[in-house]
Amino acid sequence: MNLPTTADIVIIGGGVMGASAAYHLAKRGMKNIVLLEKEEFFGTGATGRCAGGVRYQFSTEINVRLSQESLPMIERFKEEIGQDVNYIQCGYLLIATNEKDAATFKHNVELQNRLGVPTQLLSGDDVRARLPLLKFDDAIAGTFNQKDGIVDPNGVVMGYVSAAQKMGVQAISKANVTGISVSDGEVRAVQTSLGEIQTRMVLNAAGPWSGLIGQMAGVSLPIVPLRRQMFTTNPLKDVPADFPFVIDFAKSLYFHREGEGLLIGMSNQNETPGFDQNVDDDFELVNLEAAIERMPLVEKASRASHWAGLYEVTPDAHPIYGGTDVKGFTVCTGFSGHGFMHGPVSGKLMSEYILDGKYSTLDVSMLDLKRFEEGRLIKEYNVV
Repeated sequence: MNLPTTADIVIIGGGVMGASAAYHLAKRGMKNIVLLEKEEFFGTGATGRCAGGVRYQFSTEINVRLSQESLPMIERFKEEIGQDVNYIQCGYLLIATNEKDAATFKHNVELQNRLGVPTQLLSGDDVRARLPLLKFDDAIAGTFNQKDGIVDPNGVVMGYVSAAQKMGVQAISKANVTGISVSDGEVRAVQTSLGEIQTRMVLNAAGPWSGLIGQMAGVSLPIVPLRRQMFTTNPLKDVPADFPFVIDFAKSLYFHREGEGLLIGMSNQNETPGFDQNVDDDFELVNLEAAIERMPLVEKASRASHWAGLYEVTPDAHPIYGGTDVKGFTVCTGFSGHGFMHGPVSGKLMSEYILDGKYSTLDVSMLDLKRFEEGRLIKEYNVV
């Protein structure tokens, strides 16, 4: 596809945020939408490298409400978009091994229950009874919600891209954004490796790279890219079909079924910010040893695959929605590792903001860029 020379809006980033926004803007009747992705295929950046988890279990009201809007959209995805995304509601089981986390878990469950999310608070004995294959002698408490689970990220992205293209969206891959022209405080054009597009509206949905895109427009975004990596195993017949998404919270270690094997990941607390997406082999050994300690069965497994991706982390682990000091330059980024699950509703919210000047599905106006300079941070505890 040839690069158009003009657009009513240019959406930068062909992951779940950009694809959802393109679809929802087109659904509302907006014309001349251009979606740009620097990679060869859509959804192969941060979205395609995530663990695919979706959950209601968060520690702030706004994140719980984002899940309450977004996860039902994923449940309806095949009906609305026509794409199967393989939503497996295996449940998330978060495990606390210290008193501080256990107390926070209790508070989080009370919040979630008050908002209508039926998360259960478990004792240490409950955790051990549910996970006979794991060694959790030190478990103090756990939380479980059956409707949490895993989804195919590629299915979601390509579902939105295909549906958007049918409504006239021009989705262009291998289009690296190299600059943004701003004049008199207003967006004028986007420069790419394929040419220039004149436009008065840009949506920055570039995930971990959104800080770089912001700099091109003279907008400072407090986004830190952090590498996260994971690996999968060969089939393990002893892992039951209903095995949940297990998170050893203090260690940021997690397990979930991937096909007939497991996907295992762990956050490196000493990771330095940057764009390196190569697997750190030394840390993979640390991850493997921690996994075997919790689940001795893993020692018998062989590695099927491994990869690394990037989180885009903000100071309060909440996203940034809306406008900036540059007229026409809007942002939808900073999801700090839980963007995939909130991507469907976030694209819809940005379509409302861009077309109506306000959010109607859910008020996320407190998650604006100005909160950082005004000290209105809202800290999320349940980040892995």
